[in-house]
Amino acid sequence: MTLEIQLEAALHKRRQISKIRRLVVNPPEAIDFSSNDFLGLSHNITTSFRTAYLRELNELPTMLGSTGSRLLDGNSAYCEALERQIANFHGSSSALIFNSGFDANAALFSTVPQSGDVIIYDELIHASVHEGMRTSRAGKCISFQHSNVQDFERIIKEVSEQYPRKNVFVAVETVYSMDGDIAPLKELVTILKRYWPNKENGYLIVDEAHSTGVYGDHGRGIVSQLNLEDEIFARLHTFGKALASNGAVILGSETLRQYLINYARPLIYSTFMSFSSLASIKCAYDLLEKGETIPIQKHVHTLTQRFRNRIQLPQGTLLPSSSPIQGVVLNGNESVRALASYLNNKGFLVKPICSPTVPIGKERVRICLHGHNTIKQVDKLVNEIHSFFEIPIVISAKL
Repeated sequence: MTLEIQLEAALHKRRQISKIRRLVVNPPEAIDFSSNDFLGLSHNITTSFRTAYLRELNELPTMLGSTGSRLLDGNSAYCEALERQIANFHGSSSALIFNSGFDANAALFSTVPQSGDVIIYDELIHASVHEGMRTSRAGKCISFQHSNVQDFERIIKEVSEQYPRKNVFVAVETVYSMDGDIAPLKELVTILKRYWPNKENGYLIVDEAHSTGVYGDHGRGIVSQLNLEDEIFARLHTFGKALASNGAVILGSETLRQYLINYARPLIYSTFMSFSSLASIKCAYDLLEKGETIPIQKHVHTLTQRFRNRIQLPQGTLLPSSSPIQGVVLNGNESVRALASYLNNKGFLVKPICSPTVPIGKERVRICLHGHNTIKQVDKLVNEIHSFFEIPIVISAKL
């Protein structure tokens, strides 16, 4: 059997169980309730972002590309100044930019845990963390039930007794990308301090990818909103969601930054991002610092509450999320595909999320609210969901 036949056989199996993945081009006229563009900056709802970006590009050196790995020719004073700006904004000692959030998480978890250390992670943690753990030197990687404080403490107690001299790293997200719920960070910090009061062995690593720009003062994130900056070993913020750019940053101590520069393979052996990408990140942070996104941030949360207050589901479940990420859970892949297809045909861009991306029995239509959405659009979306389930449509009040 040739390799091509083997590959095609594997794809055929996925087609048979309706789990084949495809690249699609979204219709430009569709109303976006799918993307991670939470503040609507990609849709240019604030013209100052586009204007500032074009101005920044014109002021850059004539070279817009990268030219190499950051450890060779890809570094610049421009990037280092941007890292200082980001670190100051988020209240961190230092910052290190990576090409993507996936690279950043993979680098962090594959290199920082030392031989025999323990990683404890929320069972719904992102695939990038799993990638890092897969190549990590950690002796144990243990999951705890999603956001379950009691299960977390049970595992912490066992680990602290079995591995008293080892480092214990805890991996969570502030806003979970598929469920949209928020981690109980304060409770997790309290438990870690109970077992390691001087932070001598317990280290919390927080992925803020889906809270950047959306939560906290000026969009600084949930760690900042809860005043927990000093309790977190490392934070990850991404730029490709609410900030309409690409790449990610790891925030932490200067020692952590230097360690990653020396040991993080995704940083060392990859061509760094271009000046044009760095310029976009800078302009996004300039908007956050100036407070220009604060009204958008408030609008997003208003839309989220509106959606949750109005929707009625005779079948399935609305996930308990207060974030802009909402999920309508139905029974099986075909049901969520049917609802997504119905809404797509009505002009709404939503996506079905099927297993294995989410567990079997937890398939859902993922709905995201954005700064570029209107109350009228949200009401129309809710009415169409009601129509799918044959619920009488509620006519929106005039807005």
